[in-house]
Amino acid sequence: MTRERVLITGGAAGIGAACVERCEADGFEAVVIDRVGNGLIADLSDAEATAKVLDQALAGGPITRLINNVGVVVPADAAGQSLEELELAWSLNVRCAMQCMQALLPGMQAAGFGRIVNMSSRAALGKELRTAYSATKAALIGMTRVWALELGRHGITANAIGPGPIRTELFERANPPDSPRTRAIIESVPVKRVGTPEDVAHAVSYFLDARSGFVTGQVLYVCGGMTVGVAGV
Repeated sequence: MTRERVLITGGAAGIGAACVERCEADGFEAVVIDRVGNGLIADLSDAEATAKVLDQALAGGPITRLINNVGVVVPADAAGQSLEELELAWSLNVRCAMQCMQALLPGMQAAGFGRIVNMSSRAALGKELRTAYSATKAALIGMTRVWALELGRHGITANAIGPGPIRTELFERANPPDSPRTRAIIESVPVKRVGTPEDVAHAVSYFLDARSGFVTGQVLYVCGGMTVGVAGV
């Protein structure tokens, strides 16, 4: 029996890898695109390379589920954020998501079904040292809402996940467990712990489910309650 396929960008590590594992557990075949790993290899910050690898991914037929997970963080204060960093963040965090959606869209429309999950961030609400990152993750939310409005008539939903602090390798390198800064982050989380990639993958799984067709254009913050009092009602 042929399994339904899910395209996952940036699926080689961290949240992306957890999404791959969860999708496989849910019975889907994960089609992974990343710079490294065992899936399709491409530099998704490059539009031409992205187009070529999407052709490879779709060579096996339409894909009706998409997780736009790949992204880049380029920390800097407002005065020091370079235009080159902004362009990189825009290309990988926003342009790539739209390019992937557009490549998969004809197949979704033909099937009368689709699920799109965009990986935004709690930083879209504002975070110091994150001008480029926050701007692009907020843009991803805006695109999610437009896609929900335009694509709903085709049976396609579009939703976003806004992770808070998640214990990935990148997070642990930047936030050693015994540092005062890390302890302060944990104390700021109402549930008093940092999230795991599996916490995020569980939320993604809900949005991918065929039974979630009446939920679209939404942002689900997987943040242990950090956005309470910050995000709009």
